[in-house]
Amino acid sequence: MSIRKRTWTNGKGEEKTAWVVDYTDAKGVRRLKTFAKKKEADSFAATAKVEVREGVHVADSASARVKEAGAFWIASAEAAGLERSTVNQYRQHLDLHIVPLIGDTLLSKLSVPTIRAFEDDLRLKGRSPAMVRKLLISLGSLLADAQERGLVSRNAVREKSRSRHKGKDRRHERRQKGRLKVGIDIPTREEVKAIVAALEGRWRPLFLTAIFAGLRASELRGLRWQDVDLDKREVRVQQRADRFNDIGKPKSEAGERTVPIPPMVVNAMKEWKLAYSRPIVGKDDDNKPIREDARQSHLVFANGSGNVESLANIINRGLIPVQIAAGVSVATDKNDEDGNPIIAAKYTGMHALRHFYASWCINRPQDGGLGLPLKVVQERMGHSSVTMTADVYGHLFPRGDDADEMAAAERSFLA
Repeated sequence: MSIRKRTWTNGKGEEKTAWVVDYTDAKGVRRLKTFAKKKEADSFAATAKVEVREGVHVADSASARVKEAGAFWIASAEAAGLERSTVNQYRQHLDLHIVPLIGDTLLSKLSVPTIRAFEDDLRLKGRSPAMVRKLLISLGSLLADAQERGLVSRNAVREKSRSRHKGKDRRHERRQKGRLKVGIDIPTREEVKAIVAALEGRWRPLFLTAIFAGLRASELRGLRWQDVDLDKREVRVQQRADRFNDIGKPKSEAGERTVPIPPMVVNAMKEWKLAYSRPIVGKDDDNKPIREDARQSHLVFANGSGNVESLANIINRGLIPVQIAAGVSVATDKNDEDGNPIIAAKYTGMHALRHFYASWCINRPQDGGLGLPLKVVQERMGHSSVTMTADVYGHLFPRGDDADEMAAAERSFLA
């Protein structure tokens, strides 16, 4: 490997100088790379020498562009059998965010400063801290796939994640997001009581299970009768339905769990099982529908055809109308034909009920909760780690230094 100075005269008669690094890559191919400054040439030569020795060097001419590597990355995700929702999210990250900004950039040109500039561009374009983090994770995965294909020698995203900025970025994201608040993100006990009182028909067992078992919407939609043991009063989470209504495994290993259910849910389940609408499989001689025999493999909360119920139906036909009927609502800035404010449901997603379940598990028995320890709450929620549970719900746990307990401790100390 050598570095030499090159001098020439351009068409205007001006003398120009450049520095050329002359080397042979790991495949025995001679390479030339030109730099404006000797310092840059020396830096590249030092790095390339190590990479060639370790067999990981990739020349610019042998590298691919980000959008080309992205196509390989999507193909790898599909070949690995990832869920359609996951592959679809990867494709959205690539097509809507990554390619428009750095799609034509060579992989070999990506460095930590380049990734920082990409991150800054995302923020300037209004992406939230959470979205920026997700996009960087996707870009890092893309580069890891490209490394395995020999298209790039380094993963600048992974290098950046080991830098001092990682903790600072996470703290900033948490500050932007803020803690979950009762009455804003988490329904209050009074609101849940009103919702429970307003439940009827097919929505009663579904929402009672969501409120008092904490299942994710995907887990409710994938729940089978064979996973419900009414005698033992428990529900086993063994599968879930993704947003494409495909049945698959829970989100993580911890997602497979057994959750106890209270008598109210058991009774609602029994009533629902007796009235369970089995799928129509044909018509008899009198043109009346013939329904399939009830089987344990049937979905508990299936639609009228016996298939997976869509999340949109659960929210638009169940969650929102039930809240409005229960008075758990807010006035919007829009008016109806008579000039009255249009009323909307206060909580727009199923996860609000899951948040309530977590708070119910955490609250002390004297406050109407179960008073469970952190580890048990994690298991009930199906979180992959205690850290996740603590990060999301840690502030809800009762403190040992509240006013009443402090007063009792003071009286004991002074006695």
